[in-house]
Amino acid sequence: MVRCFLIHTVCPVSALGPGDSRVLYSRVFGPDEGVVSEQNREVSPERRRVLQREKVSVVVRQVHSSVSLSREASGRPPGETVPGEEALALQEADSGVVRLRAGDPFHEEMSALWLGVQSLGFTLVCEPHENLLLAEGTLRTLTRHCLEHLHMLGQGSEVLLRSNRVDALLSRLLPHGQLLFLNHRFAQSLEKEVVAYMAK
Repeated sequence: MVRCFLIHTVCPVSALGPGDSRVLYSRVFGPDEGVVSEQNREVSPERRRVLQREKVSVVVRQVHSSVSLSREASGRPPGETVPGEEALALQEADSGVVRLRAGDPFHEEMSALWLGVQSLGFTLVCEPHENLLLAEGTLRTLTRHCLEHLHMLGQGSEVLLRSNRVDALLSRLLPHGQLLFLNHRFAQSLEKEVVAYMAK
């Protein structure tokens, strides 16, 4: 199962420090660990939301660090792509996996798959037994649709205002956090459905 999907910055934005990232979108799947564990049952809903944001921030910081190291090692800075060249930007995207040890920040070990597309990071946090190749394919598909339909590489991206569209994408491509094995015909049908919805 996928534990969460995140869209965040991976390059410093003018208002952020060099090591900071800004979370643009986050969606958590599955039961809230705070509700499940005995010691956190008395914690207020507000405190649970704060703890959830802190967990997301820890994941984003670790992915940001991994993206920075990957880009330093490759020796090529992220290029600028004009709107309409989203497919090229996705082909040139940096990618990787970060192992999140048990307790940092989730109770059990997790894997965070990430794609760094210019100044944006797209991350799927998966449970350890999950099929990472299938997760990577799903992450690339989600990223492609976000880039193409939400125009996230252009100036003044409105991802914060269009979170309902990202929610709709997730409900079709990652229902309840479950990765889907797609045959060719079903993948085409799903693709048409997503394109029709995003064109509204």
